[in-house]
Amino acid sequence: MDRITPPGALPQGPQLPTAKADIGRTAQEFEAVFLGEMSKLMLESVDMGDQFSGGHGEEMFRGMLAEKLGGEIARRGGIGLAPNVMEQMIRMQGGSQ
Repeated sequence: MDRITPPGALPQGPQLPTAKADIGRTAQEFEAVFLGEMSKLMLESVDMGDQFSGGHGEEMFRGMLAEKLGGEIARRGGIGLAPNVMEQMIRMQGGSQ
């Protein structure tokens, strides 16, 4: 009888991503989210003033801009976080891929 994984629970056994490409992609996505959050904090700290402010529209899309910045920075090599995350993910799975 197969066990049903409840929503939100981590899959067990063979369902875990084991391919190095999958782990690498996940590590890069983690770095993209991290960089997006850092970009968001950076953008929030900038005072645009009246002359170059995008007004309400800019405020609405600032989070999306930060997310896209983080993704693009990670895609172009990032800050070196993804390889370390990937190494830890492989170690946590109990081996080398």
